[in-house]
Amino acid sequence: MTQAKETIFSKIIRREIPADIVYEDDLALAFKDVNPQAPVHILVIPK
Repeated sequence: MTQAKETIFSKIIRREIPADIVYEDDLALAFKDVNPQAPVHILVIPK
């Protein structure tokens, strides 16, 4: 098995980096962007 590349997103999923999480389930995580380009800017990432 190969190890997944370490990313800022994997660190957010593991709660190593704080994020303003707005939704989470077994498959995805959604959080507010730290540098929003719109009044509402949410990032949704797969787990």
